Amino acid sequence: MSRAWFIVWALVIWQVAAWAFAPQKTAQRPAAPVDGPGYGSNEEIFVDGRADLRRETALAFERPYGSRCAGEGRKQFVAHIDYYYYRRQNDMEHYPKIFGKAGADYIAKQWSTGDDKRFERLTQEAYAQGYLALSDFGDVGRKLAEAVVRGERVVAHSCAS
Repeated sequence: MSRAWFIVWALVIWQVAAWAFAPQKTAQRPAAPVDGPGYGSNEEIFVDGRADLRRETALAFERPYGSRCAGEGRKQFVAHIDYYYYRRQNDMEHYPKIFGKAGADYIAKQWSTGDDKRFERLTQEAYAQGYLALSDFGDVGRKLAEAVVRGERVVAHSCAS
């Protein structure tokens, strides 16, 4: 009986050693662009994230005008608008890199809702009234914000002291 246990334990130890010292698999390469739907398997999460972002951005534009100029109100207003443009620009740059033309077409459609058009108009108004400046935006978000306010003139300096 002890000889049978010895053989079983020897086999178990041999199996564990084989697993422990086996060569590791090489890391997977990033997926190449695909000619598919223009998005990956986690897209449902990103769709929900864009919906949440739009809700937060709408709330930022609904803040009282007086709170847009100073203190915590201004900080939150600018942060929400900047983050909206950051996410939008980031998606517009990365979906085509990952998914090719299908990704570019898909994400352009995703960022062309009625809310997005409304945010562009509200951004133009806030810029023209002096509540927003291009210097309020980070590098990524500024790219898109510049395109949105191109041609707008600052007609008021609502936040000037």
